[in-house]
Amino acid sequence: MMRTQVAIIGAGPAGLLLAHILHLRGISSVILEARSQQYCEARIRAGILEQGTVDILREAGLGARMDQEGLPHHGIDIAFDGGVHPISIEKYDSGRQVMAYGQTEIVKDLFQQHAQNGTVILTDAEVTGIDDIDGASPQVHYRHDGKDHTLTCDFVAGCDGFRGVSRKAMPATIRNDFDLIYPYSWLGILAKAPPMNKVVIYAQHPRGFALQSMRSNEISRLYIQVDNEDHIDNWSDEALWDELDIRIGVTQNRGEIIQKGITPMRSFVSEPMSSGRLFLAGDAGHIVPPTGAKGLNLAIADVALLSAAFIDFYCDDSEAQLREYSSRALRRVWKVERFSWFCTTLLHTDHRHSEFEKKLQRADMDYLLSSDAAMKSFAENYAGLPIEILPDL
Repeated sequence: MMRTQVAIIGAGPAGLLLAHILHLRGISSVILEARSQQYCEARIRAGILEQGTVDILREAGLGARMDQEGLPHHGIDIAFDGGVHPISIEKYDSGRQVMAYGQTEIVKDLFQQHAQNGTVILTDAEVTGIDDIDGASPQVHYRHDGKDHTLTCDFVAGCDGFRGVSRKAMPATIRNDFDLIYPYSWLGILAKAPPMNKVVIYAQHPRGFALQSMRSNEISRLYIQVDNEDHIDNWSDEALWDELDIRIGVTQNRGEIIQKGITPMRSFVSEPMSSGRLFLAGDAGHIVPPTGAKGLNLAIADVALLSAAFIDFYCDDSEAQLREYSSRALRRVWKVERFSWFCTTLLHTDHRHSEFEKKLQRADMDYLLSSDAAMKSFAENYAGLPIEILPDL
């Protein structure tokens, strides 16, 4: 039977970053991941990093390639009513900015760092159960190389995403889930085509939402709103490019589409985010719609709070931050959920809406684009709300 101080379930950015920060402070961990490393590194996910996320990665010694290859953005553009309207983050939020750098690249950087750290990462290790979270030595049961094993630990960090086992191990008597399903999805593509704009364009159009983003100066990431019942096979590459041109109002550079998929839209929060010695971080505890680019950043904020709490326990012999982790995390989670919901409902076309609701949506957009106060609030949220406690590295 293996033993460690912190058992981490999931080798996404949350689990990998948590293990690295703990390593920097001499706290041992083992990561259990159900998939292969190759699969983890190939998952196409978020690509816009808040200022706080960039700062944490730099502070943890993980910023070299990000600073070399990432694309700083000082604002966004909103395409609306035939025009393009800029919102300057730098102007409205005291010089802060965001960074275009893909989650896949962060995961690659973290795996490379863990190879140097000597971290125990067991891939293709399926967690089958979590026991004794109210005791001093929780156990994580898993199957690896065709055999059943048990990992004993002081704490369990559930970073295994929305469909993982960690949230299911929370006692049903205290767990409350809050869920909102949206009546539309995103059809997204990754294309070998230089982006047409230096910043992200969010387009609100009567035919539906569209987004132009980027992963690099050579790779574009683009989305259109589709019905939940739609299918990729309904969209030829030419039809998709044509629709992007119409909705964004800018003729896109066209190139080879190397990835295509449909993403459902939902908002979800599970409360609390801890019970006994089990703690949830990232998508294991909450989901945001991709509008506003908050999913990865919210996971990193959770890790900042949770790593600070573990450091407080092991280095300062205090449980105070562990006790406060869930309430602190959820305060920020709900604010970010609100912003993501606001961006989603503001920018998407909901064909169920009455004429009255359409007028309200237009009024919201008119106010955002004409009010310095509204743009300042938007910029603060987009660049990232403060994180209450950061780990002492």
